[in-house]
This record gives sequence, structure tokens and C-alpha cells, in this order.
Amino acid sequence: MLISLFFLYSHFGVLDSHLLYLYNISPERQIIFWGVFFLSVAIKVPMFPVHIWLPEAHVEAPTVGSIILAGILLKLGLFGLVKFLFPIFAFGSYIYSPFVMVLALIGVLYASVSTVIQIDMKKLVAYSSIAHMNFVVLGIFVFNFQGFLGGFLLMLSHGLVSSGLFFCVGVLYERYKTRLMFYLGGLGLFMPLFNCFFFFFILSNMSFPGTFSFIGEITILLGIGLRNLVLCLLSGFTMVFSAVYSLFLYSFVMLGAPNDFFIKRYADISKREFMCVSLLAFFTLFFGFFPMYIIDSLYTVVPFYLDFILSFTY
Repeated sequence: MLISLFFLYSHFGVLDSHLLYLYNISPERQIIFWGVFFLSVAIKVPMFPVHIWLPEAHVEAPTVGSIILAGILLKLGLFGLVKFLFPIFAFGSYIYSPFVMVLALIGVLYASVSTVIQIDMKKLVAYSSIAHMNFVVLGIFVFNFQGFLGGFLLMLSHGLVSSGLFFCVGVLYERYKTRLMFYLGGLGLFMPLFNCFFFFFILSNMSFPGTFSFIGEITILLGIGLRNLVLCLLSGFTMVFSAVYSLFLYSFVMLGAPNDFFIKRYADISKREFMCVSLLAFFTLFFGFFPMYIIDSLYTVVPFYLDFILSFTY
């Protein structure tokens, strides 16, 4: 991206994005510049096949680091797509859109299958994040209002839900010093308050109706269906995997017989942990029932970036 910025500055003498919106970059240059920019933001999203850094980063990071990474930093890649690629390289975005959609669909399927086989709770949530972020990219690149709106909504909901799941995993790790599901079990009997929050975020992660994630995913599917029905069916099929790995995680940790050979002491969440996780749960539920408070603000943002792309479709 730095090399591409250097060439942009050498040609136009500015790097102000609002001024670059006004320049007419030739299609040949757009194809090259778009590829360099996209590679940079695709790694940050992350998209398949440059995604493998994220699970490793989450495993090595502390709980606070995972929350910041999932809730804020991953959104920088999507911000780069919307802020720079679409307005500045609109022609390149339109030309490459089928390639990106196929890549995003592969990323959703691959990450979903990889999530099912994980036994480390943090890796499971990390691969789940990859699947959701690729689903956001898929919605954004269908280039209609519903896809754009759903991508923004799912991006915001993912920041809340994944942060809540990483916080819950961190709570378990602080008590039992393990993230492997096979060492845990039956915790719902001894941690009833934690069980309620954990189950809520599990439902949110599988986009259960009434949660913020459901609004985002159903809007994305509507946008994809308006573009391509076959692609909509394939992407909707991945929601089955989302339910599988989410319920798989919950059943292993909260249900079944307690593992008395490994865990000798049980403790529910503290007041400080309750305050943190309840805020995430509140906003996830609130925007699930009242998404209009965010949708109303996006009605002015989405058409601005969408106009750059639609100018090449007619």
C-alpha cells in the first residue's frame, strides 16, 4: 500500500482522499493500484488465503488484546475497502468484484469448516470471526444498498458479539487456566450467571432472531439474493455451520458431567466482569430489536460510496 501511495502522489501531487475522489484515474492504473490496495486490506480483514495470522494472534494475545483486535482493529480492513478502494478506484472495484465475491465465499466456507474442528476455544472464536468478516466483504461487494447496509450492520454487531465471546473465554481461562474444551464440562451447574451470558452470545454468534447479528446477516442475504440467487443459497448454507460450531462450543463447556479430575474449584463471574459483559449483551440485544437507530444514520453514508460503483454499472 505504501508503494501504491507513493505512485499516487507522484501522479497527482496529493494524498487527500477527498481530493483523490475528484481525479479520473485511468482504468489501466486503477487495475494495478486496486490490486495493491486490496492485498493490504484483505490481509487486515482477514480474507482467505491470507487469514492464518488471526487465529495465532488471538491465541497468543491476552483477553484485552483479543477484544481490541476483534472489536476494533479487524474493522480497519473493511474501512479501507469502503473509504479508499470504492471511491478512488471505483472502476477497479467493479471489474474485480466477481473475483472478490468468489474469494469471500471460499473464505466463509473454509473458515466455517475449520471452526467446527477446533478444540481451543479462542481459536474457535477466531475462525468464527474470519467467517463473519468474509461474509461482510461478500455483502459489500454485491454493490446494492441492501448488501452495503447489511455489511455495515454485521460489522458493528460482530464487534460486540466476538468481544463478548472472547471475554467469556477469558473468564474461563482466568479460573481454570485452560482453553481446551475437553478439560471443561458441566460448568452451567456451578456458574449459572455466566451460563446465561455465554448462551446469549452463542445465540448471537449464530445470528439468532432478536440479536443484532441476525439483522446484519439477513440484510446481507437479501442483497446477495438480489444480485445472484445461487450465491445467496451457497452463502446462506454457511449459517448451518455457524449453528453447529456455536452449539458445539456451548455443549462441551456448559453441559454434560463436570470434570472433577481437572477442576476442583468453581466460581461464578464477579461484579466487575458482570458490568463489562452486561454492557456488550445490552447493546447486542438493544440493536437487535431497534436497529433503526443505526440504520437511519447509515442512510446518508451508504449511498455516498455506492454512487461511485453504480456509475460503472449503467
